[in-house]
Amino acid sequence: MEEIKQTKSSYHLINMADVIPKKVEWLWNPYIPLGKLTIVQGDPGEGKTTFVLQLAALLSRGEMLPCDDKEREPINIIYQTAEDGLEDTIKPRLLEAGADCSKIMVIDESQQELSMTDERLVMAIEETGAKLVILDPIQAYLGAEVDMHRANEIRPVLKRLGSIAEKYKCAIILIGHMNITSGSKSTYRGLGSIDFQATARSVLVVGRIKEDPTLRVIAHDKSSLAAEGTSIAFRLDADAGFTWEGRYDISVEELLSGDSRGQKTKDAKAFLTDILSDGQKSSKEIEELAKDKGIKKKTLFNAKRDMNIDSVKIGNQWFWML
Repeated sequence: MEEIKQTKSSYHLINMADVIPKKVEWLWNPYIPLGKLTIVQGDPGEGKTTFVLQLAALLSRGEMLPCDDKEREPINIIYQTAEDGLEDTIKPRLLEAGADCSKIMVIDESQQELSMTDERLVMAIEETGAKLVILDPIQAYLGAEVDMHRANEIRPVLKRLGSIAEKYKCAIILIGHMNITSGSKSTYRGLGSIDFQATARSVLVVGRIKEDPTLRVIAHDKSSLAAEGTSIAFRLDADAGFTWEGRYDISVEELLSGDSRGQKTKDAKAFLTDILSDGQKSSKEIEELAKDKGIKKKTLFNAKRDMNIDSVKIGNQWFWML
């Protein structure tokens, strides 16, 4: 057997007693962590880029993000796209979203294409102090020599990109398409190696509601640093444009399969309207009756919140009322 040689200089043992814990910081809690990689993926034409540009617009102005009441300062953003023109597509979309375009920068790729390991990416982050970097789509920024289906080629690229995010405490969003395989778990529908999903600390899936083609949903597929966030809907309408619709009760698998898209919340709202129509009821009674009808507690409380149902404590019990 060949002897394995190990030099002292390459060996370093970390004692966990010496590791100092640090709190996770968020760009958008719990969807986009700072200092980490986030993937936004979905089928072509579902609104991934539109959603990310709307986020960028809000962040460029320092405004509150959907379902998040955190106050924030405007941030600088680096946005790279290999699919859409800056003049005829990206700039008009940013203007329509009300973005402060002076906060959004693009590394010039006219002479040389950018990659995830490109030193210009680090230079741009250092110069601008950007807290968000967007690469759209993933495969365009891997580099010409990297096969996105080979884990051994993907891992070092993503590791370096993750190190850049951590060093500069910026969020990096990778936008990707999903493959056409139906019936698979969402984790396995991302294009390329599963190492993309494994390395990212958060994965968001954007999909369309079949019963209402103008309605799209952002569902949290993976969250390594916090509990998964509630799905959030937005509307893309030819006349009204883009509007945020708020929370939407649907799982990733339901969104991708087309099953029960939003029907659960509708059923829960109808149930609450009926049961509270003749006056207040105790929360315990409501939860028991909802359980009998197959309505999950989470869905029930989502419906309660959306309907602005009041909770009042009388004696030792809580009561709900319209």
